[in-house]
Amino acid sequence: MTNAFVINGGKPLKGEITPQGAKNEALQVISAVLLTEEKVTISNIPDIKDVNKLIELLGDMGVIVERINDHTYTFEAKDINQDFFLSEAFKSKGGGLRGSIMIVGPLLARFGKASIPKPGGDKIGRRRLDTHFLGFEKLGAQFNYNPENGFFNVDASNLQGTYILLDEASVTGTANVVMAAVLAKGTTTIYNAACEPYLQQLCKMLSRMGAKISGIGSNLLTIEGVEKLGGTEHRLLPDMIEIGSFIGLAAMTGSEITIKDVQYKELGMIPDVFRRLGIKLELRGDDIFIPAQEHYEIETFIDGSIMTIADAPWPGFTPDLLSIVLVVAIQAKGSVLIHQKMFESRLFFVDKLLDMGAQIILCDPHRATVIGLDNQVKLRGISMTSPDIRAGVSLLIAALSAQGQSTIYNIEQIERGYQHIDTRLKALGADITRI
Repeated sequence: MTNAFVINGGKPLKGEITPQGAKNEALQVISAVLLTEEKVTISNIPDIKDVNKLIELLGDMGVIVERINDHTYTFEAKDINQDFFLSEAFKSKGGGLRGSIMIVGPLLARFGKASIPKPGGDKIGRRRLDTHFLGFEKLGAQFNYNPENGFFNVDASNLQGTYILLDEASVTGTANVVMAAVLAKGTTTIYNAACEPYLQQLCKMLSRMGAKISGIGSNLLTIEGVEKLGGTEHRLLPDMIEIGSFIGLAAMTGSEITIKDVQYKELGMIPDVFRRLGIKLELRGDDIFIPAQEHYEIETFIDGSIMTIADAPWPGFTPDLLSIVLVVAIQAKGSVLIHQKMFESRLFFVDKLLDMGAQIILCDPHRATVIGLDNQVKLRGISMTSPDIRAGVSLLIAALSAQGQSTIYNIEQIERGYQHIDTRLKALGADITRI
């Protein structure tokens, strides 16, 4: 029997909540410790499965990992056991962890070779890793696939800087190529680079370690290779997806909530998109204060046409928050078209929202129109299963706003991305129990 959350909804919440460290940044900067033999200290690390697995994997490779407190670790990658990469243990652990691809760039750069198990099949679609490998090949890495043990062996003993135009502005792809390029000979130019805050954070951390990177924050990065990198200290940004989720939660449940230490300048257009839905939020110091609101009204475009909210590569609106925006629009006044450009199946969780009483028209796999209920009708609690991390939290928000009891199964999905979510929501007064 897997774990589930039982939620009695319809109660306003109140209080303060602090976002966890950013999961997506954690996977990149923790992999970067492999680029140096010196000690690297990273703080504000979220306590979630995907991140803990990566830390464990580094330990298995021979990195000396020390836990200073709940959210701070030191890493010292002096002696790496190269044989580990051809072991069954690595095959099962590395294969079961999406973040494990992020160690390839640093390993190539520092040791001139790497082996990785053929990435696990369909879970993320075939295309997602091509950007990484094409980038490595441009830098001069050579791949050969060994069908007997199912490993890709990569030889990169002579990485050379070069001009790379990425086929897509993949965040993890850019990060991996940057980590490979910082120790390559000569100059590398990466165009159509992702420029998310997480990637800027990685580049700033590498610069403190001695890398020479210019163009940080733009889509054109220039990297001059250096001989070696040193240690550093790094603090993760707060998770912007959590911050957006909490803004949505406050609006949907009519709650007064303060979100602490949000690093507001790194949130891009996220606060503005929620304002377009009619949600009032104000900045107090570096906290976002959301007053309790009975009604929020979706803006229209200037000519009166229906508001469209779509995702785009940074500094556009992040696809990870579209599910949240969709849910929050259910109780707004007015209508909105949600256009999810990047992923096919991200909108399919709307069937559960329809069961709860939402008015949503699914136009096609990428678009849904939400017709706001303006709190005239409350959602009703149901039993449901979470399909993925972001939909899981959206359903959780819907359940907290609904009347009656909801049960959400498959919450392991939610917990891959959100630490101790039930305890933190309870502190705001939510009636949520784990069974």
